[in-house]
Amino acid sequence: MRKLTGVVAAAAAAALVFAGPASSAPTVGEDIDWNAAALQLRDIARESGNADALAAMNRLVEAPKQFAPQDFARQDAALPAQPFQIPAFSDTGRMDPASGQLYGSGIALGVDGFRFGFFGGPGTISPNQGGAKLEVIWLNLLSGRSGTEVLNEHLDVPVDTTIRTRALNPGGGPIVAAVYGSLWHRWSVPVSDQYPDGFKYVKSSIFWPSMGSVLG
Repeated sequence: MRKLTGVVAAAAAAALVFAGPASSAPTVGEDIDWNAAALQLRDIARESGNADALAAMNRLVEAPKQFAPQDFARQDAALPAQPFQIPAFSDTGRMDPASGQLYGSGIALGVDGFRFGFFGGPGTISPNQGGAKLEVIWLNLLSGRSGTEVLNEHLDVPVDTTIRTRALNPGGGPIVAAVYGSLWHRWSVPVSDQYPDGFKYVKSSIFWPSMGSVLG
């Protein structure tokens, strides 16, 4: 079995962009055995019978060698927003030629209760997610508590570029998690027969899940 010891070089650089400046919060990423964490998440997905989660974790664990260099950028956890260290890649990317298929990042939020979220992608997140499903699988490394959640809470006004889970109680300590699935985005265009509501829509499907370690 090939080990998950990192991500493509572009993802390492992107992690720096997504994470922003490091804070004085306790460091999580440097203490995580990413291969072991990915294997544990895959076991949880298998035991839960969640086929989508299992497929996503298989892609991480069994990634071709070119997607798993020996090192990658690790970031300090930053409360209340904790971006995942490994960003996601999708079939649409950010629709930016410069970033290729780089798509966005999972995130943990602690403003109104602990929630997992996701930000990124082209345009803004569509308020209608029919036919798409974004999920997170997580494991508390201290307590062994685990689970999967759907990211389906989104505020369109004022413009909110994240979509989140319900408020959770994963317990304190280090938590590893991976976001996978699909998501609808939209952006404003002139009203026409093709775009009667003044928006263009695109559905993005993640092929490389965003994975990270955060503090609960």
